[in-house]
Amino acid sequence: MPPVISIRNLSKTYESGLTALKDVNLEIERGEILALLGPNGAGKTTLISIVCGLVNATGGTVTVGGYDIIRQYRQARAMIGLVPQELHTETFETVWATVTFSRGLFGKKADPAHVEKVLRALSLYEKKDDRIMTLSGGMKRRVMIAKALAHEPMVLFLDEPTAGVDVELRKDMWQLVDELRCSGVTIILTTHYIEEAEAIADRVGVINKGELLLVEEKSELMRKLGQKQLFLELQERIEKLPPALGRYGLDLAEDGTSLLYRYDSQAARTGITSLLADLNDSGIKVKDLNTRQRSLEEIFVSLVREKQ
Repeated sequence: MPPVISIRNLSKTYESGLTALKDVNLEIERGEILALLGPNGAGKTTLISIVCGLVNATGGTVTVGGYDIIRQYRQARAMIGLVPQELHTETFETVWATVTFSRGLFGKKADPAHVEKVLRALSLYEKKDDRIMTLSGGMKRRVMIAKALAHEPMVLFLDEPTAGVDVELRKDMWQLVDELRCSGVTIILTTHYIEEAEAIADRVGVINKGELLLVEEKSELMRKLGQKQLFLELQERIEKLPPALGRYGLDLAEDGTSLLYRYDSQAARTGITSLLADLNDSGIKVKDLNTRQRSLEEIFVSLVREKQ
């Protein structure tokens, strides 16, 4: 099955001379959740804006569902729902009216049942007759999501959708994202909450300074780049590490009661066996030990630093 979004050699340079994107190549499969991670100014929003037809690219091509976003704009745009970072709503309209109007913009026939379903999924139905100007910031964010879903898009872009919103909305959002994915909707999100990308994404893309550094299956990325950490709890407190243990790069806790050893779980030899033997030879007894996988956030930070 062909990818639902195909991005080839996409670049964007603004009149100021700022290069926001540099030859980005990316294919996104139907029904997957892709998380785009990157620091502020990395190019995430520019990439989304180009695919959604809000910004013109300097070079390259993009197709959505096989439709070219320039030559077949209407067909491509009708397949996309967008939840932008900024709130843009008609403040004097009611919730029901603005969501229904968004559906009509894409030539969809009126479908009160669908609008009700979306509003209920976002805990908005009780507010359907309220004017948007009377809603809280979190509720306005929910309205933006409802507008994006009104025309039943095949692809949904969520640009920092939970930035500055309450925990309840965030929980509702990810539950809705999971339901949409199960129904076949492709979801691309940008987020600063890396733990959320770790929890729900199928693949992770990392952007920095306009370059797409990598796109990997989340589990594969963590397997390949995820160092493990071995925590060793000592039977007795020590003041300092013996010179014989210097080659292991151990970190001694401030209170002298534990050690931290970092190792590559994919290496032929982890060094753990020799470490334990050398600890014993040095008279250091281990009471307990446990391991921890390097987090996606730690991997992301190291990747960005490497490219700076």
